[in-house]
Amino acid sequence: MRQAQVFYQYQLAGLLTENEEGYFFVYESQYLENPNSKPVSLTLPLQKAAFQSKILFPFFDGLIPEGWLLNIAIDNWKINPRDRFGLLLSMCRDCIGCISIIPNEN
Repeated sequence: MRQAQVFYQYQLAGLLTENEEGYFFVYESQYLENPNSKPVSLTLPLQKAAFQSKILFPFFDGLIPEGWLLNIAIDNWKINPRDRFGLLLSMCRDCIGCISIIPNEN
Protein backbone atom coordinates (compact mmCIF):
# COMPACT_ATOMS: atom_id res chain seq x y z
CA MET A 1 0.00 0.00 0.00
CA ARG A 2 1.25 3.46 -0.90
CA GLN A 3 -0.21 6.71 0.32
CA ALA A 4 0.12 10.42 -0.38
CA GLN A 5 -0.95 13.55 1.40
CA VAL A 6 -2.81 15.95 -0.89
CA PHE A 7 -2.37 19.63 -0.09
CA TYR A 8 -4.52 22.48 -1.38
CA GLN A 9 -2.69 25.80 -1.05
CA TYR A 10 -0.37 24.38 1.64
CA GLN A 11 -3.29 23.01 3.68
CA LEU A 12 -3.69 19.25 4.09
CA ALA A 13 -6.85 18.44 2.16
CA GLY A 14 -6.87 14.65 2.13
CA LEU A 15 -5.16 11.32 1.63
CA LEU A 16 -4.77 9.41 -1.62
CA THR A 17 -4.19 5.69 -1.19
CA GLU A 18 -3.21 2.94 -3.61
CA ASN A 19 -3.74 -0.69 -2.61
CA GLU A 20 -4.56 -4.01 -4.27
CA GLU A 21 -8.22 -2.95 -4.70
CA GLY A 22 -7.47 0.32 -6.48
CA TYR A 23 -7.32 3.95 -5.44
CA PHE A 24 -9.06 5.85 -2.66
CA PHE A 25 -9.22 9.56 -1.91
CA VAL A 26 -10.70 10.88 1.32
CA TYR A 27 -10.82 14.44 2.60
CA GLU A 28 -9.42 15.20 6.06
CA SER A 29 -12.16 15.97 8.60
CA GLN A 30 -10.49 19.25 9.64
CA TYR A 31 -10.39 20.33 6.00
CA LEU A 32 -14.10 19.56 5.59
CA GLU A 33 -14.95 21.53 8.75
CA ASN A 34 -13.35 24.70 7.40
CA PRO A 35 -16.05 26.74 5.60
CA ASN A 36 -13.41 28.24 3.27
CA SER A 37 -12.19 24.85 2.00
CA LYS A 38 -12.50 24.15 -1.69
CA PRO A 39 -12.53 20.80 -3.47
CA VAL A 40 -9.20 19.72 -4.95
CA SER A 41 -11.08 19.11 -8.20
CA LEU A 42 -14.61 19.56 -9.49
CA THR A 43 -14.62 15.80 -10.04
CA LEU A 44 -13.86 15.27 -6.32
CA PRO A 45 -16.42 17.46 -4.51
CA LEU A 46 -16.19 17.98 -0.76
CA GLN A 47 -17.71 15.00 1.05
CA LYS A 48 -17.00 12.76 4.03
CA ALA A 49 -17.21 9.49 2.12
CA ALA A 50 -14.12 8.20 0.34
CA PHE A 51 -13.90 8.25 -3.45
CA GLN A 52 -12.92 4.92 -5.03
CA SER A 53 -11.55 4.01 -8.45
CA LYS A 54 -9.90 1.02 -10.10
CA ILE A 55 -7.60 3.42 -11.98
CA LEU A 56 -5.74 6.50 -10.74
CA PHE A 57 -8.25 9.35 -10.63
CA PRO A 58 -7.92 11.35 -13.87
CA PHE A 59 -7.42 14.58 -11.90
CA PHE A 60 -4.34 13.20 -10.15
CA ASP A 61 -3.05 11.51 -13.29
CA GLY A 62 -3.31 14.87 -15.05
CA LEU A 63 -0.86 16.41 -12.56
CA ILE A 64 1.97 14.20 -13.85
CA PRO A 65 4.21 16.08 -16.30
CA GLU A 66 4.42 14.95 -19.90
CA GLY A 67 6.96 15.01 -22.70
CA TRP A 68 10.61 15.81 -22.09
CA LEU A 69 10.12 16.47 -18.36
CA LEU A 70 8.52 13.06 -17.88
CA ASN A 71 11.34 11.44 -19.88
CA ILE A 72 13.97 13.05 -17.65
CA ALA A 73 12.29 11.67 -14.54
CA ILE A 74 11.87 8.19 -16.02
CA ASP A 75 15.50 8.07 -17.16
CA ASN A 76 17.11 9.59 -14.06
CA TRP A 77 14.91 8.13 -11.33
CA LYS A 78 14.35 4.78 -13.09
CA ILE A 79 10.60 4.92 -12.56
CA ASN A 80 8.44 2.63 -14.66
CA PRO A 81 6.40 4.92 -16.95
CA ARG A 82 3.36 2.70 -16.31
CA ASP A 83 3.63 3.30 -12.54
CA ARG A 84 1.44 6.39 -12.55
CA PHE A 85 1.16 6.52 -8.75
CA GLY A 86 4.95 6.28 -8.43
CA LEU A 87 5.32 9.14 -10.91
CA LEU A 88 2.76 11.18 -8.99
CA LEU A 89 4.63 10.61 -5.72
CA SER A 90 8.00 11.45 -7.27
CA MET A 91 7.12 14.40 -9.47
CA CYS A 92 4.15 16.26 -8.01
CA ARG A 93 5.46 17.74 -4.78
CA ASP A 94 5.58 21.16 -6.44
CA CYS A 95 3.00 21.17 -9.24
CA ILE A 96 1.80 24.11 -11.25
CA GLY A 97 -1.29 25.38 -9.47
CA CYS A 98 -2.45 24.99 -5.90
CA ILE A 99 -2.12 21.21 -5.44
CA SER A 100 0.88 19.42 -3.91
CA ILE A 101 1.32 15.68 -3.51
CA ILE A 102 3.60 14.59 -0.66
CA PRO A 103 4.43 10.90 -0.09
CA ASN A 104 3.03 9.76 3.24
CA GLU A 105 5.85 8.11 5.17
CA ASN A 106 3.55 6.47 7.76
